[in-house]
Amino acid sequence: MIDSTVPNSSPPSPSDPAPELAALPRWPAVVALLAVVGLYMGLPDELSLVPQWILAAVTIVLLIPTTVSHRVGKHELNQIFGYIVNGVETFALIASVALLVIALPKGIEKPVPLLESAALLWVTNILVFALWYWRLDAGGPHRRDARPGHPSGAILFPQMTLDNDNPAYDANWSPDFVDYLFVAFNTSTAFSPTDAPILTRWAKILTMIQSLISLTIIALLAARAVNILG
Repeated sequence: MIDSTVPNSSPPSPSDPAPELAALPRWPAVVALLAVVGLYMGLPDELSLVPQWILAAVTIVLLIPTTVSHRVGKHELNQIFGYIVNGVETFALIASVALLVIALPKGIEKPVPLLESAALLWVTNILVFALWYWRLDAGGPHRRDARPGHPSGAILFPQMTLDNDNPAYDANWSPDFVDYLFVAFNTSTAFSPTDAPILTRWAKILTMIQSLISLTIIALLAARAVNILG
């Protein structure tokens, strides 16, 4: 698209350097990773397959090469480390939810700790899947940063559907972590995406898994509440 704010501009020659695109900040994703560790540390020992400090140590150890590989431009390596750390936290989340399901019929969890544990796992579910959407959509954050705008992806954000004459239209708009966090939050609350339709099969599978985990946590709370009131 030709920028109308630059009149009479001649097309760039092949020798001209390509314009440098501004990369979106990655610190929100790092904060989300550390927040998942903090939430996991708040769970009782009965809901953890291993001591909580082990997940914290593994996450931090993996976060170091993930950050370094990004800084030195090893983006494929950065993606691999990102997949691994996301996978570790996803496994920990699913294992804790499974242990919660097992503990509920046995009456191991008392009402207040149960509510606290369910709330921690529900928030963890949002953060973990937001990290997956951010890491996978349109080839990952590096590929999104390497192209102008965000013309296509696994998630159809409203900004991608705006016409050129719309005052809110921005040809250089690209989703950052908060946009994927919003999608994950909607998926955990409404059990489906709201303003951002899911287009690809892998993203649909992820949203189904996230909705199932969220529904399981909420159903467990409802069942426990009925037992207490009964």
